Amino acid sequence: MSYMDKSIEELHKLLINGDVTSDELVKESLEKSHEIQDKCNAFVTILDDAKGGKVTDNLLSGIPYGVKDNYSTKDILSTGSSNTLKDYIPFFNATAIENLNEAGAIKVNKTAMDEFGMGGTGTTAHTGIQRNPWDLTCMCAGSSSGSAAAVAAGVYPYALGSDTGDSIRKPAAYCGIVGYKPTYGMISRYGLFAFASSLDHCGVLTRSVRDAAIVVDTMKGIDENDMTTWDSSNVHLLDACTGKVKGMKLCYIKEIVDRDKYKNGSKELLEHLDNFYKTLDKCRELGMTVDEVSVDEALLKAQPSVYVVISCAEATSNMSNLTGIVFGPRGKGDNYIEMMKDHRTKGFSPLIKRRFVIGSYVLQKENQERYFKNAQRVRRLLVDRWKEIFKDYDAVILPVGSGPAKHLDGSKDILDENTAALEEHLQIGNFGGFPSITIPDGFVSGLPVGVNITGNCYEDEKVLNIAYALESAMDYKGQVVKEVK
Repeated sequence: MSYMDKSIEELHKLLINGDVTSDELVKESLEKSHEIQDKCNAFVTILDDAKGGKVTDNLLSGIPYGVKDNYSTKDILSTGSSNTLKDYIPFFNATAIENLNEAGAIKVNKTAMDEFGMGGTGTTAHTGIQRNPWDLTCMCAGSSSGSAAAVAAGVYPYALGSDTGDSIRKPAAYCGIVGYKPTYGMISRYGLFAFASSLDHCGVLTRSVRDAAIVVDTMKGIDENDMTTWDSSNVHLLDACTGKVKGMKLCYIKEIVDRDKYKNGSKELLEHLDNFYKTLDKCRELGMTVDEVSVDEALLKAQPSVYVVISCAEATSNMSNLTGIVFGPRGKGDNYIEMMKDHRTKGFSPLIKRRFVIGSYVLQKENQERYFKNAQRVRRLLVDRWKEIFKDYDAVILPVGSGPAKHLDGSKDILDENTAALEEHLQIGNFGGFPSITIPDGFVSGLPVGVNITGNCYEDEKVLNIAYALESAMDYKGQVVKEVK
């Protein structure tokens, strides 16, 4: 019998009743890891020596899970999917990992990702491309590509991710699962490899909203090692999933989803929008109000560039420590400057190097005002606009991207020139640190698509409850790819 396609609560009940052991769950998860690795290339490391653990009252005890490879795991290879750290074994655990360890959760693998989280395709890992289990010719999106593929394929009920622009929520949509990024600082980033510190969020990929609530309830908490964390002890995400949403108010952004804007859009894009409007009707059937609001299109058009400038600037600073001197493979050269140059030239992929060039350029003294500081100003305008919206509405609901997973060769994907805001709007959730969750929203051309719900900071309970109610009204909860081929 297969168990890894079940929810956390179902598995916990089976463990408590003695219908299955933790060792049996770990064995099945490891077997599935190897099976999926051969097809999707989802992992950097599979922990074949993993053993089951003690089963307690904690819902996560004894249950396997996956860890994105940019979380520091003590005595376990942690590469960030980069050649610059291909042999790096940390001496400490990330705080989020420690919290899961205390709960009795069992990690069974480290999942592959876009190098250091910089990329939205799942194609830049030093171990190769991650493939979508729904269709191996398609991408998973990124950067939490391996985690998304593994959860969708039924390797375990949840895996950890990180989200700097949409790196949990878009892979979740492409793989037909749930992706949740809580309010900035709810989960400690201590031990998460920094990409862009003001945008980075820890989070989780699951197959249901309740499972996402269970995992983040365990991962979260104030941490003296991360000064951006806050006391969330009075936040109880699982308890908040009641499904009672009558009277709540949602809105969507006209300039992002107006059908008239995409008259020449692809069949997949238009079908995706049709799905979305049907989902809005379900929200109304649940007793929620759904309104259309307008946002200055100039702001929306500027948003993707703002993300590039800020994220690249912060990445350039954060990753200046990757020299090959303290850790990572030592570069060749007659002095430390030559050794550093050799290490960084050979170790980073072309995409990473391009981002470092952008980051260095916008941070140069003569360029800061024009690029970096202006980007920060536009970020503030976007966040302020969303906060204005949250004064009147409980959450913003929007489709994820312009359709289903893109093909890896790009041959079948024709994007409308106006789709930038539709593709990239999830980044606003990182600009403001807003809680944001993606849930499945049906299928387009045989591939899953997603819908996103984003709320105001510290209102995670409300956001998850809305997502839970909507999930319960649809037929896509607990989706697992039955056969990867």
